[in-house]
Amino acid sequence: MEYYAGLDVSLRSCALCIIDEKGAVCLERELPCEVEAIADALARFPSPVTRIGFEAGTMSQHLYFGLRGRSLDVVCMEARHVNAALSAMRNKTDRNDARGIAQVLRTGWFSPVHMKSRKSHGIRALLSTRRALLSKTIDLANEVRGLLKIFGIRLPSSVSHGRFDEVARGMVEIDEILAHAILPLLDARRALYDQFLELDRRVKRAASRDEVCVRMMTVPGVGPIAALTFKAAVDDPARFRRSRTVAAHFGLTPRRYQSGETDNPGRISKAGDRDVRSTLYAAANALLMRTMAGSRIKSWGMRLMRTKGRRRAVVAVARKLAVILHRLWSDGTQFRPTVEEPAA
Repeated sequence: MEYYAGLDVSLRSCALCIIDEKGAVCLERELPCEVEAIADALARFPSPVTRIGFEAGTMSQHLYFGLRGRSLDVVCMEARHVNAALSAMRNKTDRNDARGIAQVLRTGWFSPVHMKSRKSHGIRALLSTRRALLSKTIDLANEVRGLLKIFGIRLPSSVSHGRFDEVARGMVEIDEILAHAILPLLDARRALYDQFLELDRRVKRAASRDEVCVRMMTVPGVGPIAALTFKAAVDDPARFRRSRTVAAHFGLTPRRYQSGETDNPGRISKAGDRDVRSTLYAAANALLMRTMAGSRIKSWGMRLMRTKGRRRAVVAVARKLAVILHRLWSDGTQFRPTVEEPAA
């Protein structure tokens, strides 16, 4: 007899449900969301559990590698598939969700999620903190601009992040009331910006020391941020059998709804990692608008821009970049630009 365990995981607790191969419930229990507590509960079960499953979430990384380290067969399931299965239940409780997850695990009607390595999560954390500090720096700068408008002081519309403190401080210090209220805000912004510069240097240093990122940065438009973001999100290039599926994994391919006589291709699916998708879009936009060197992909994108419009062309080039970056990583090659010769 085979047994399957479903876990409905929350921040501090989780619901455990064990069923047999016929779907009958054998055990239901509420446990702390700790690897030791879950492993002990499974060890006290009279029969060995064939497989343990839970849906992807913030705690899945910790539980997956912790349970795998105790020689347990663990699978992390795609959250969209689990949500579609659990939506058929009338009452939503942790107990019912654990039972539904166990049933989904028993039937095999799910897609397993690739669990990224600790190194990849470290790179993603570095990129996330850099982006968060930049966002807070921009928010504080906008707050200063809004406060100064009340007193009739209008800062220049375009000021670089490095010169903003110098420009704003000179206008604030001439008024004692403004200085008393806004100088602490400028000091806080300056501290955040200095930390952002330090994280930016760390990101560029990490990209320059990584052989894969160095090869990716030979592609026009792809810089350290795009290379590190793509590498951390893919983690293992071997998990994609074809490079074309990488673009679909990150939501850069069109949706499609086909049923009977209806066939409606829509916009891109926007599935997968949003940061990778936006980074590839920015790299494609830089390739088309800023890069001066010619290449076949740029010529193809410019032709699309004339016929399909700018936004569709940039999305198409971003999709192409995802394929190229994965192929460079898999083959261990560098980008070789091929400029198309003009027609006679």
